[in-house]
Amino acid sequence: MQEIKEQDTVLTPAPLLSVTRLSKSFGQTEVLKDISLEVFPGEIVSIIGPSGSGKSTLLRCSTLLETMDHGSLRYGSDTVCEALGDEFGPSQYVPKKELSKIHSHFGLVFQNFNLFPHYTVLKNIMDPQIKVAHIDKAQAEKTARDLLGQFGLSDKADSYPCQLSGGQQQRVGVARALAMKPEVLFLDEPTSALDPELTADVLKVLKQLAAEHITMVIVTHELGFAREVSDRIIFIDKGTILEQGSPAELFGSSNPRVRDFIGKLSA
Repeated sequence: MQEIKEQDTVLTPAPLLSVTRLSKSFGQTEVLKDISLEVFPGEIVSIIGPSGSGKSTLLRCSTLLETMDHGSLRYGSDTVCEALGDEFGPSQYVPKKELSKIHSHFGLVFQNFNLFPHYTVLKNIMDPQIKVAHIDKAQAEKTARDLLGQFGLSDKADSYPCQLSGGQQQRVGVARALAMKPEVLFLDEPTSALDPELTADVLKVLKQLAAEHITMVIVTHELGFAREVSDRIIFIDKGTILEQGSPAELFGSSNPRVRDFIGKLSA
C-alpha cells in the first residue's frame, strides 16, 4: 500500500486592513481613483509620492476622518463600508454605533502632534485610555509611564506640550496612539514638521516599533527610512497606485516616473 504523506500547508494570515476600489473626490477634483490594498499583521507599509497625490487622503479615508465616495473598507472581519451594486459602486457605511467599534482597530499619529495643550504629557496618554477604552486609571497610568520610559520621556510626564520640543511632542503622539493597543498604527508624515535633528529622534522610535513588528502604514517623504524599515512601499501618483513592491523593487524600478521621483528626493 502506497504511503500517503501529509503535506505541510502554509496559512496566509487574514489582512488587518482591506481597501477595495476606493475613490474620493472633493468637488470636481478626483483625489483618489480606484485604490485597492491590503495590510497584513506585522507588515510595515510605506506610502510615498509627490505632494497632492492623495497619500494623506488615503490615510484619512482609512481612519474614518473622510468618507469614501466609492468602494469598500474592512478591518479584519468588521465592515466599515460596502460598495453598492458592483465593486466600484457608491460606498454605504455601517451605522454609527458599529463605526465606534471600528475605531479600536487603528491608531493615528498626525503631522502636527495634536496633543491637548492644557493636559500634561501623562494625562494626554492616559485620558483616551480611560474615556474611550474604559481602562482602569491605575492601568492607564502604568501603560502611559511604560511607554514614556520606552521612548526616553520618563522625565517629561508632568510637562505640558508647550514645554517639549517638536520631536518630543511627536514621540508623545506615538505613545498616545500605542497606548490604545491598535492593530494598525497609521502615521501621516510624522516628521514633516521637524528639523533634521529632531527627525532623527522620531525615526529612531519608529525603527524600534518596526523591530517589534508593530503593524504600521506610514505616509513619508523620508525615503531612506522607508527603504530601511518597510516590507512594502506603495508609490501613489495623481491619485492612483502607480507601483508597489518591496523596497528593492521600488528603488530598482524601471518606471520612469518612479525613478524620477526617487532620484530627486535622494539627491
